[in-house]
Amino acid sequence: MIILKRTDSDNPDFISLVKLLDAYLAVTDGDDHSFYSQYNKVDKIRHVVLAYENEKPVGCGAIKVFEDEAMEVKRMYVSPECRNKGIAGKILSELESWAGEMSFKRCVLETGKRQPDAIALYKKCGYRQIPNYGQYINVENSICFEKLLSRS
Repeated sequence: MIILKRTDSDNPDFISLVKLLDAYLAVTDGDDHSFYSQYNKVDKIRHVVLAYENEKPVGCGAIKVFEDEAMEVKRMYVSPECRNKGIAGKILSELESWAGEMSFKRCVLETGKRQPDAIALYKKCGYRQIPNYGQYINVENSICFEKLLSRS
């Protein structure tokens, strides 16, 4: 059974999972890794969701304010042995709910074109591709997405 927990970036389980994510991205992004890593700092993120299976941290994701009505999804990761179990979708859904509770109207995110599983997840969860934003404009490996949050 998967248990989700809302926390922040000071949580040691989040810090451990992000180290695994960064190691994975260093390989996936190759020469582009140093560019991306400068935008992936995790200090002072106030909205983090952790996924636990049998009390072991197996996945994470975070949101941070992007603009007045939008949160940006950051630091999505599920450990390799726990992939394809729907965990990432549950984390993403919880992040979207949290953003909605705070009256944000949409979520945006950036992922790499070399991450087909991530792209498939976001499309499956209702995200649509948008023009690259901010620091990702004109970055060939980046692909950006947006999802309008439903009003409850």
